Amino acid sequence: MNTNENAYTLSDPDWLRAVEFHGHMCPGLAYGFRAAKVAMREFQVRSLDEEIVAVVENDSCAVDAIQTLVGCTFGKGNLVFRDMGKQVYTFFSRGTGKGLRIAVEFRDDETPEESGVWQRFREGDRSADTLERVNRLRESKIRKILGAREEAILKVSAPETGLPAKARIYPSVRCSRCGEKVMEPRTRLHDGAVFCIPCHEKR
Repeated sequence: MNTNENAYTLSDPDWLRAVEFHGHMCPGLAYGFRAAKVAMREFQVRSLDEEIVAVVENDSCAVDAIQTLVGCTFGKGNLVFRDMGKQVYTFFSRGTGKGLRIAVEFRDDETPEESGVWQRFREGDRSADTLERVNRLRESKIRKILGAREEAILKVSAPETGLPAKARIYPSVRCSRCGEKVMEPRTRLHDGAVFCIPCHEKR
């Protein structure tokens, strides 16, 4: 019997919500799910506006779980992407200023045979045998991530960065070359003419 109160299964309603949004089950989504569940527990609110801000250091599958469960999205301006290539997620409450940094520390020791299967898959092997083995390994890894003790998979600490500024709405202007609207702070000025970034690069 698993006595870990913070362990989850493939039938958890929040997990199924994340899977439905993302489109399929995968280990990356499971990482984001575990981080999102900590944020949900700590802040006790789903962000309908900008109540909670998430700073994510990768653009992997994991971020979809955070968008689904915590309510942090690019459209609302409370999902900030800082491309560090790390499985690290920092959450802030705009109301209280409270923040927490969550780093994924999951370790799954693979056998040489399992490593070989993944290697063949990465190299393009899509044979029925390889796909069947990869699917088995993927589901096994997902179950391990969902069922792991929180302290065994996540390192939770104080934020290393400050609370990001609130999202701003900027006026749009038209590019003098293509005529399309572009957010004013993203324009480039040359010889008195305003350009969008792509048109400026084509000059």
